[in-house]
Amino acid sequence: MSTLTALARAQALAAGVAQPIATVRHLHLSQRPLVFVPLTMAGEANAPLAALVGTDPDHPKLLIVAQPRNRDQRFAFAAELASILVAYVDGHCGVSETVDGGRGKDPRQRYLDAPQILVPNPAGISFVRLFGRSTRFRRTDGDYPVHPSVPLLGRWLTFFAERAEHPGSSALLAMTEALTLHWATGQSAMEDQNLAALLGWLDPPPGLTGPQAAARAEDPATWPPAGPVTDPGFDNERLAPAIAAYQAALDDEGARLLAYAELERLLRDQLEPTWRLMWRGVAKLRELTPGARVEGRWVADRDAFTGYAEYVQSGESYPQPRRDGAVAAAQRLDRLERAQASYAAQRAYDDPLVMADHRLTGEAFAGVVTMAKPDRVDDTGKRPVLRPRIMVLAEDPVALAPGAAVYSPARSAQKATVVFVTPTDGSRTEVVLELSGGMGRSLTAPPGSVPEVGERVTYTTLNDTYRPGAALPTREETPWTHGGPPPEYTPSEQDAAEDWS
Repeated sequence: MSTLTALARAQALAAGVAQPIATVRHLHLSQRPLVFVPLTMAGEANAPLAALVGTDPDHPKLLIVAQPRNRDQRFAFAAELASILVAYVDGHCGVSETVDGGRGKDPRQRYLDAPQILVPNPAGISFVRLFGRSTRFRRTDGDYPVHPSVPLLGRWLTFFAERAEHPGSSALLAMTEALTLHWATGQSAMEDQNLAALLGWLDPPPGLTGPQAAARAEDPATWPPAGPVTDPGFDNERLAPAIAAYQAALDDEGARLLAYAELERLLRDQLEPTWRLMWRGVAKLRELTPGARVEGRWVADRDAFTGYAEYVQSGESYPQPRRDGAVAAAQRLDRLERAQASYAAQRAYDDPLVMADHRLTGEAFAGVVTMAKPDRVDDTGKRPVLRPRIMVLAEDPVALAPGAAVYSPARSAQKATVVFVTPTDGSRTEVVLELSGGMGRSLTAPPGSVPEVGERVTYTTLNDTYRPGAALPTREETPWTHGGPPPEYTPSEQDAAEDWS
């Protein structure tokens, strides 16, 4: 937890209402997201029990598994979920645009939009990941075949789960994480995972404070858990008898229909409060203006979606393997690390509140330009180059050493190198910076490319420029220390084996 977030939590507790920790929205929010609220059977690893799913707040689709231990019913649930989710995904595969392939490559196509799935909490993302893994390897022929849509559902769920690991992606979002990215409550991070309590702090009912609303939200009779795990009291007192009644009525069609209707009612009552909370959360997020760099990150999601959709549509795609090989795992880790660094820089560039956190840690400083020499030329090399210098009277303690590279959100393409750091009286510091880049190739700086005297500036070590990937061996060159080149992957019967199968 950062210093400013800790302060905001203390202020929230004193004020009785959540406090903002962002001035803009740092994630993309689709005009038509798919909200998915799953429930699982207690004591059965990732066995689906029910789900509310849909894009219309007033007309959710209820899916249930009357007997979660029954394999056929579980995969019938998966097929019904596939009919909704895959259709939603396919609805984004219509209109595309032509974009530059870059680096001498041919132009390529990219869909104009991409699907977005919203779940209540990180446990919902875990359900998506595990349910995707347990369905994407299923066979549609041979012994125990499943509907052809089931493995396709699993592949798409795995795609969304993998995008959720990518910093800055908005393809699959947990509502609790999306809200706590922008507001701080007066309760613990663990308590923030209760969506009802979290929204109690953010938007308490009239006449109640945040703590009072959060305390009411802890009553599972009024606000059932947001899943995927159900409340033990509900399991023992209501769900177990209803499932037993359904099981006992299998030989009597009339009694079975009545028992099924009772199960539907019970499970709908458990899911609908969370469904309403999800759309309240969506409305709360829509109150914020998206950050300037959010659209660029959504473009990356659209690129990833387009690429995977084309791979699936080719008809030759295999389901993603259960485990990456050594090189693939290293490449994935490298991509995630670079994405995390870029995401941190972009959030700070978009939001002064986020940048303030980095100012407190010494990764950034802000101040006013007191001197500027925009026409300074460095002629010590083979040819003269434009190297303006400015002096900034920083309001923050500056712990950077001479030679450190810093960047300004206002001129992100320009690099500044720390030349001198001179503390003055009080807490202010004079920092001399030498500028390079973002000024063209001539020896005269274009107007506005060099900060002027009196201009307020911010500089940070965070950098959003392109970072090349690590130099890793190819798959065929996997060193013997990491098992050597892995065999060509082909799906097998063992891939589908799960503890809960």
